[in-house]
Amino acid sequence: MTVQLRVVVDQVGVDADLARAALGLTEGLIRTAPRGCVVSGIVPNGAESSVAGLHDVRTLPLARRELAAAWQMGIAAGVGGGLIHSPTLLAPLVRHDRVHDNDQTTVTLWDLCAWEAPETLPKTSVVWQRAMLKRAVKHADAVVVPSHAMAERVAEIAPLGDRVRVIAGAAPMGFREPGDAALLRADLQLPERYIVITGDGESFADGFRAAARAEVDAVVVDVREGAATELIDLAASVGHPERRTHITDELDDSSRAALLAGAGAVVATSTASAWSWRLVEAMELGVPIVAVYSGVHRDVIADGGAVVPAGQLDDALIDALGSGRERLRVLGADRARAFSWASSAERVWALHAEL
Repeated sequence: MTVQLRVVVDQVGVDADLARAALGLTEGLIRTAPRGCVVSGIVPNGAESSVAGLHDVRTLPLARRELAAAWQMGIAAGVGGGLIHSPTLLAPLVRHDRVHDNDQTTVTLWDLCAWEAPETLPKTSVVWQRAMLKRAVKHADAVVVPSHAMAERVAEIAPLGDRVRVIAGAAPMGFREPGDAALLRADLQLPERYIVITGDGESFADGFRAAARAEVDAVVVDVREGAATELIDLAASVGHPERRTHITDELDDSSRAALLAGAGAVVATSTASAWSWRLVEAMELGVPIVAVYSGVHRDVIADGGAVVPAGQLDDALIDALGSGRERLRVLGADRARAFSWASSAERVWALHAEL
């Protein structure tokens, strides 16, 4: 008897990191499928799955926006039962019988911004995410989060009991510095020497302050439309000059890999409960990591970088750009081996076997 795991392949109209996660995990599930098991896809109307090796693809009658609204209200006609895993919160969370019919539905929560920092998201997104977690409390057989710190935090937000599972994310498969990296960096008009800062809101100030003291240019990645001026002003307010502050919007994998690989270090300033995509990618490339202490940074970086209180970020960055660079580079590259979509997929298979 063939066991079919159906994955909600949500790649259209969503955050780019979540789209990459859906792709990476689904590919990993296909590669690691146990004997007698296959992977099929569930996609909204108008979307096409780019994943090779799926046993079958069921295209639902509703487009993504309408599908998200219908599933929020608990309307999941046409989906069917069986084993369903969603790499996001988009899932048919309805009443089902796991014991007698072997129906299972599991979902994934990559960040808690809708609860911890709702002002950073559109109101519609906040309302939808909160509603879907409430549905998960009622109907999900498991809720997957990527770090133990997030598992502790989500347990404070929702009464999920022992249904929370920790399965980490990873860099995109084959993520490496491209052969034309120098040309890509030139196209992005990057300076010869720079660091990359990741963060959110006022936390960026800590990174800019450290860059100013280290006298190095700072590049901020994944900046939403309209936020560049705010960041440049914030940098200037803590002594980092405008001419040394560079802003990039969302980049494709090759350009992002080129940018990260050319950095002297990546400085992470956010303490939010959110998976650190850029840090995992930086470690994959062997780029030194300096991060403000948080539960998520502790879980992700471990001993693969410098995780310090915000007040020690300046000194840690100077060390990372100087005598500590090679040590942090090696530690980060070693830590990167802990993350792969294949290992994450194996844990998803184990989760459904356990359920």
